[in-house]
Amino acid sequence: MNAFQPNAADTGFILLDVLRAPETLAALPALADNADPDLIRQVAEEAGKFVGEVVAPLNRDGDEIGAQWKAGAVTMPPGFRDAYQAFWQAGWPALSSAPEDGGQGLPAALEAMLYEWLSAANHGWTMAPGLLHGAYECIKHHASDALKAHFLAKVATGEWLATMCLTEPHAGSDLGLCRTKAVPLANDPEGRYALSGTKIFISGGEHDLTDNIVHLVLARLPDAPPGPKGLSLFLVPKFYADGTRSAVVCERIEEKMGLHGSPTCVMRFDEAAAWIVGEPGKGLNAMFVMMNAARLHVGLQGVGLLEAAWQKADAYSKERRQMRAPGGAAKATPVGGPPPDGQAPSGGNALHAVKSMGASFQADLIEQHPAMRRILDAQRAWIDAGRVIAYRTALELDVIKHHSDPARQARANRWCTLVTPVLKAAWTDQAFHGASACLQVFGGHGFVREWGIEQIVRDSRVAMIYEGTNEIQAIDLLLRKTLPDGGGALQALLKDLSAELPDGDAGSARVRSEIDRFAHFVREQLVPATQADGAAADLPHWLADDFLRATAMLLMAWGWARIAATPGADTPRWQTAYQGFWRWVWPEFDMRLAMMAQTLST
Repeated sequence: MNAFQPNAADTGFILLDVLRAPETLAALPALADNADPDLIRQVAEEAGKFVGEVVAPLNRDGDEIGAQWKAGAVTMPPGFRDAYQAFWQAGWPALSSAPEDGGQGLPAALEAMLYEWLSAANHGWTMAPGLLHGAYECIKHHASDALKAHFLAKVATGEWLATMCLTEPHAGSDLGLCRTKAVPLANDPEGRYALSGTKIFISGGEHDLTDNIVHLVLARLPDAPPGPKGLSLFLVPKFYADGTRSAVVCERIEEKMGLHGSPTCVMRFDEAAAWIVGEPGKGLNAMFVMMNAARLHVGLQGVGLLEAAWQKADAYSKERRQMRAPGGAAKATPVGGPPPDGQAPSGGNALHAVKSMGASFQADLIEQHPAMRRILDAQRAWIDAGRVIAYRTALELDVIKHHSDPARQARANRWCTLVTPVLKAAWTDQAFHGASACLQVFGGHGFVREWGIEQIVRDSRVAMIYEGTNEIQAIDLLLRKTLPDGGGALQALLKDLSAELPDGDAGSARVRSEIDRFAHFVREQLVPATQADGAAADLPHWLADDFLRATAMLLMAWGWARIAATPGADTPRWQTAYQGFWRWVWPEFDMRLAMMAQTLST
């Protein structure tokens, strides 16, 4: 069925009109020259063409043929290598990298838009460049000058792809259990280490897309203490500068539920010569630069995959006819021609009457059925609000990097710290469940591969797991980022959200009231109950998922208030989704507050 097509007008409206990105970027000297709306639109239009014409058509072959492993080598699906070579040579991986590193120095929000579209068009293919930006930041901020000289530009431009080697068979979310070891190489003039161990679930650990692959690997030095503090970070390429191949072996690729176009590899390191990145024992600090960037990208995957599912379901709903819709306008045409008055009969007995006349009955489009309209409008509400939150996060990342005012940087850091886990968890959850709801629009046809919707359901499921499971994101938000300061950072964020809403607007006033209600609940109930003497140590863990979901609802309400107050949002395109949010999504907020209150009281 129809391949995903980017909609530059919709995303441009969010970025330029709702978020007024040029105003934020104009205050950043490093990006001021790239704050021109026409430039942003031009880049978006060209990105949309590349995604729609080059990447999207490869999606089905990526799923059905998939990556193929043989004797340690991985061959990617047909067309994948050519598309990737065109991708990096056109400069797309380097959009937001610094010009001195071979990048274009454009805003991170444009990169966010690009990767949202890429994920929607072809999730499997997009897994390959998905870690590039995080690897680039990791090498730039933690590697030695010698490593930067050899690897930074190659990764920044995407000429070489990168991996993030963390997980081991016995160490998934608990990285402190990692056993891969690094032993100093005797008499090595470069001071390298011999890496030995096995890493699993390594996306793109082996492939033929690029001529080299840069592996960033967590390992333990001989004298390292147990647990996370004993982990160091190392870099080992597939090929060294002299052309020799490293002792890194892809033992196999996993057979997965979905994401067949991305090889998920078991990687064995057989005393592979590697350089240390950063300080010994500080590996997680260096790796978290990569992981945090990846979490934003995974949140964007959620938005993009849900958009892809919605596009398919919406198109199908406008073609498929089934039954009479309540209050619909189905037409019936008798065999001999239209009724004398030119009108279709109506009413409960009209269908029987028309059939008895020998009429050919034409049913209503399924988009006219309330049950289907509810599904489509609810998912549209999630997508549009998700874009507001994701693109705002990308803008705040640029503020952290480039703003001259420490107070403004602190506000931006607070936003990214608190919002990133919400974006990652809530929108990847919705990508899967929302895509499943979109499959329902197809009825039985949705369960058939021909239509493509079932692939999105399968592909999207993993995003709830990798880069920190959604449960871990919720625990991180509540136990590490909210409760330690008594909710102070969250209260400050909520205050900022209220301040950004326009005055004199009924929708904004309603959202302000809900923000105040949530702030009161956190301040007066949640924090005191979890920090009271004798409070069960596991109490916050029981609350974490509900807390994250409630925060997501509130951020969505803020996002929709921003959209609704923007000139141009009074059209059916935006108003339908706005009403869908308040009718079919927002009621979950009260449910989550009630669930937390119940847990606190028992």
